[in-house]
Amino acid sequence: MSEKLMILPSKDSEKIRLVSIPSDYEEHEVYRFATGLIASVEEKIPNYDWDDILEELEEKGFNSVDFILGPEL
Repeated sequence: MSEKLMILPSKDSEKIRLVSIPSDYEEHEVYRFATGLIASVEEKIPNYDWDDILEELEEKGFNSVDFILGPEL
């Protein structure tokens, strides 16, 4: 079985993230769940950064995936 991945978009290409999705989440629910986790970090930590968000996601079974973003077309 292949690993399911999700892109966390950003207007700033340096802030785009790729995470693996835990196998126990349905594909159609996972984006809403992840954005809810991110919103909770934003509320709790006014000066949050990616590490704060990643910590919250990892607690729920997500993992950061390294990737190379290609050139703009």
